[in-house]
Amino acid sequence: MANRFENKVVIVTGGTSGIGLATAKAFIAEGAFVFITGRRKDSLDAAVKEIGGRVTGVQGDMGKLVDIDRLYDAVQQKHSHIDVVFANAGGGEFAPLGAITEEHYQKTFDTNVKGVLFTVQKALPLLRDGGSIVLTSSTTSISGTPAFSVYSATKAAIRNFARNWILDLKDRRIRVNAISPGVTETAGLNELFGSGDQAEGTKNYLASLIPAGRVGQPEEIAKAVLFLASDDASFVNGVELFVDGGHVQI
Repeated sequence: MANRFENKVVIVTGGTSGIGLATAKAFIAEGAFVFITGRRKDSLDAAVKEIGGRVTGVQGDMGKLVDIDRLYDAVQQKHSHIDVVFANAGGGEFAPLGAITEEHYQKTFDTNVKGVLFTVQKALPLLRDGGSIVLTSSTTSISGTPAFSVYSATKAAIRNFARNWILDLKDRRIRVNAISPGVTETAGLNELFGSGDQAEGTKNYLASLIPAGRVGQPEEIAKAVLFLASDDASFVNGVELFVDGGHVQI
């Protein structure tokens, strides 16, 4: 097994389920010290137990600056630096135009945009020169989805963070890239689509639109994240890497 991240210090926000959990496991498997975040203590504790190895859980809502500060305080209790930041925490709900509330807008932008911005900005004093930042965007950044405009707008913002931050950080040789998953088999996806047969029916329909013929698995997204974060991608900077089975490429 490769050890591209041997003794590297890695941050994974939103690491208690889905893509975040799979990515934290992958970093641990390659020798990293990993810090994950999650809002709910029970989910966080369960994830830490499931991941095993050199993982530390820090409870917090990344839409709140005080919780981001708590994360980096926890890092500094054990390490003097950070090598990789995977700003992954986020989420969204359906709301068609005409039914969007201020609360819906605020909640989505606080977590997906404000949270990512300050997760990265507050990491900078600890992030090593030559380090790597990976942001979670989405295929919705370029592809329209009914009743999903607010979420989609946040993910377009994330993609543009990467474009601009590579200029702000070029003197420190810190790379910033965005990963854009397509439909991926996660608990969050099932919650978004409903439950039981309804969720399965929606996923089956979406799978029929994907050239690969199926939805993605969190472990597949994790492999792409690790590539972007690693020295294997040393000349990859500012990209949006779609991991979607070809869905938005046709």
